[in-house]
Amino acid sequence: MEVIPVLHNVSSVQRVVDMARLSYSLGLDTLVVTKAYGGAAQSGVPEAMRLALKLGKSLVVLPELRDAVNLLSPTHVLAVTPSRAERLVGPGGLEGLEGRVLVVFSGGEPELDPSEAAGAIRVYIEGVEGKVGPIAEAALILYFLLRGGGDGRG
Repeated sequence: MEVIPVLHNVSSVQRVVDMARLSYSLGLDTLVVTKAYGGAAQSGVPEAMRLALKLGKSLVVLPELRDAVNLLSPTHVLAVTPSRAERLVGPGGLEGLEGRVLVVFSGGEPELDPSEAAGAIRVYIEGVEGKVGPIAEAALILYFLLRGGGDGRG
């Protein structure tokens, strides 16, 4: 399974940089940022690009989430939505995933808009109640997906 995190609708410089550090430190080769604006677009994306180039990784920046879905042709799209989750991701990963999986995290405080999550599998973290922020969500969900064997080692 190929996991590609997507940080969507982000204005924070630090969130973009932190998501890049997290993604690359987990061994992922690609991070996608969609709908970056303000400081995230002006400073966060260039800083994340420097990090990606230094580590030999990829950073893809696109205007809209649908562009990422159309261009990357994922087998599955997971939308991280704490209040409307259909499935929970835990230490065992998430059954039934194969191929290319896009995992979409909201870069702002509101969750993904229902129209943005249309057609995606809405997920959240097993045992976590309420929104803990995109970086904490990404750390847990990506780790569980990547190490998803029953023993947590993948």
